[in-house]
Amino acid sequence: MARKKLRVGVLFGGRSGEHEISLRSALTVMSSLNPGRYEVVPIGIARDGRWQLCDTRLSSLKNSASKLRSLGKQGIPVTLLPYRHSRSIELLPIGTASAKGANRHQLPLHLDLIFPVLHGTFGEDGTIQGFLELAGIPYVGSGVLGSAIGMDKDVQKRLLRDSGLPVVRYFALTQAEHINNRHRASQIAKELGYPIFVKPNALGSSIGISRVASSASLLNALNNAFQYDRKVLLEAECKGREFECAVLGNEEPQTSVVGEIVVNRRYRFYSYESKYVDPRGAETKIPAELPQAVSTRIRELSAAAFKSLGLRGMARVDFLARADLGECFINEVNTIPGFTAVSMYPKLWEASGIPLPELVDRLIELALEEHRQRTVRKYTYEPKLR
Repeated sequence: MARKKLRVGVLFGGRSGEHEISLRSALTVMSSLNPGRYEVVPIGIARDGRWQLCDTRLSSLKNSASKLRSLGKQGIPVTLLPYRHSRSIELLPIGTASAKGANRHQLPLHLDLIFPVLHGTFGEDGTIQGFLELAGIPYVGSGVLGSAIGMDKDVQKRLLRDSGLPVVRYFALTQAEHINNRHRASQIAKELGYPIFVKPNALGSSIGISRVASSASLLNALNNAFQYDRKVLLEAECKGREFECAVLGNEEPQTSVVGEIVVNRRYRFYSYESKYVDPRGAETKIPAELPQAVSTRIRELSAAAFKSLGLRGMARVDFLARADLGECFINEVNTIPGFTAVSMYPKLWEASGIPLPELVDRLIELALEEHRQRTVRKYTYEPKLR
C-alpha cells in the first residue's frame, strides 16, 4: 500500500524586518521537501499580515526572493481556524473573486503540519506558535515559551547566565528609561568600555545594530535601535572570532560540527548587508579550524543552551570568542535559523552528514513527536461532586 503523503503548509513572509529573508528560506525548504512524501502548500503572509495561498509554481515568490522584495498579493486570501482539531485553512470572503484559476488546491484544505519559515517579529517570537497551538496543528520548531525566549535577547541572556553559561557583559535599556535619564546610556557605555554594540532587543538578521566606537555616535545608534524595539541592549565588544553551531532534537538534542564566520574587512561586524546583500561580505569555514577541546566545548555549550531555554526541534547557537580562544561566549540562540543558500544551519548539518532533504524530514518527525506528547496532556478538570 502506498504511503499517504503528508500535507505540509510552509508559512513564510510575515510582518517583520526579516520578511524578505523568510522568502528565500522558504524556497529552500520547499525545494527540499520530497514530493514523494509530502504535498507542499505554500502559505505567504504579506507585510500587512494577511495570509494568502500561493501558486504552487512559486514564480512570483522566486522573483521577489531573488531581488529581496516583499511578497506580492497574487494569492488567494485564506485564514487558519483557531480552534482545536480544525487543522484547515479556509477561504476568506474577500478572496472569492480572486480564487478562480489561481491555485489547484480546493478549499477548505486540511493540513497535517505547518513548517513556519518566519524570521523575527510575529513569526519567531511565539505569536504564530500560539496561534498554531489554538488550531491544534503540529508545527516545526520550538513552542510558545521557547520561541518567545529565543526572540527576547535580554531574557535569553539572563536565563543563560543563571544557568551558568557564558554571555558577554551587557545592559538592557528601555526607551522610557532613556527618555527619563539621558545620561544613563553614556554611563553604561563608559562602564562597558568603548567600542560597544547597540542592538534592538527582539530582532534578528543584524537589523538595527550599530557598532559604537565613541560617545559621539552613541545617540544616533540608540535612535536607530529604538525604531525597532522599546528595549535595546548595550553590549561589550568581544574582539576575536565568530562561531556557529546547529542543534537538532527535542529532549536529547544533537549538535553539528562548528562553523566560523569570517567577515570581509570592509564591514565592522556581521551586518545585514554582509549577510544577504554583498555576496563577498562574509565567508564561512565549515568545519572551523579549532582545537578539538574548543570545538567540543562549543558543542557542549550549544546543547546546554538549547536545554536551558526549553527549545524544541532546531536552533542555531552563535558564539563570540577571544582571538586566543581563551574565552567563548554565547551571543544568541536562534529558534528559526535561516535556510537560505548562504545560511549556516543547513550547511552545518550537511557537513555533519545530514543533507538538507534528510534534515527537513527529521524536523518534521520531531514536530510530530512533540505534538503527540502535547496532545496527551489533560486540559480539563471534572470536579468530584458529593
